[in-house]
Amino acid sequence: MNKALKNPTVFILFLLPGLILFFMFFIYPIFSSIYYSFTSWNGVSSTVKYVGFNNYEKALGQERFWISVRNNGFFILFSCFIQVPLIVFFSLLIANVKRLKGLYKTTVFLPSIMSTAVIGILWGFIYEPDIGLLNKIFGIFGIDKIYWLSDEKFAMLSILVTNAWQWTGFYIVMVLAAILSIPKELDEAAAIDGATGFQRATKITLPLITPIISVVIMLSIAGAMKAADIILVMTKGGPAGSTEVMATYMIKYAITNFKYGFGNTIAVLIFIFTLIITVVYQLLIARRNERIEY
Repeated sequence: MNKALKNPTVFILFLLPGLILFFMFFIYPIFSSIYYSFTSWNGVSSTVKYVGFNNYEKALGQERFWISVRNNGFFILFSCFIQVPLIVFFSLLIANVKRLKGLYKTTVFLPSIMSTAVIGILWGFIYEPDIGLLNKIFGIFGIDKIYWLSDEKFAMLSILVTNAWQWTGFYIVMVLAAILSIPKELDEAAAIDGATGFQRATKITLPLITPIISVVIMLSIAGAMKAADIILVMTKGGPAGSTEVMATYMIKYAITNFKYGFGNTIAVLIFIFTLIITVVYQLLIARRNERIEY
């Protein structure tokens, strides 16, 4: 077997199926999108008209496009500064539970395996102005009825909370696995030296799980840039485009309005923005936390 693997022909034959799939489902779609982004095409006609950078000028000149970019920014900020700290906090709590730890892990993970459509409908009932659970609770304290999904002031926040509820459990399981992999001797030695639980968490646990927290932030950024399904289910980008993100903006043009060329322009812009953000994050933050030695 070792002799066969040293043969270049055999080695290439082993790699070939993976390379073909990689080309078909990654490389070709990217270059195809770039090509069509410079065209005016409805996705059906055999006529493809080259328009140069007109689509890019049109997109970058539209106010609604920049509103969608801003909303993607809200997703990123909410994920990094609210969701991630909560993920770490709950992971530390569950890690220190002595009984029913498996039950807690299963419970927090459940929303992640549910369909986004189901979650959108479920939270739609929670946000319902007249009979929704949230307004019923607020009504007890004398707070007036709030139109969570139809008021521009609250619609985006409602989407962010729902999205966070769906994916927080998935990331908690990741962070929890990192916490439980830390040698117990480190924590026990600190406890013997008189360190409190808070000190052990902040001085030992958090520094050692920094790499996985960095991964969680990267995944959160990537998820924020491609968010679309939860918005399409709950608000369809409304009210008045206040919850529109780049992905839903792209879908409306490419599929609903049959402007496939312009839709591909938005897709390329999403790719470029995501690439810039991830590269900047990797250079400024992630590289410092790549390796932790126990």
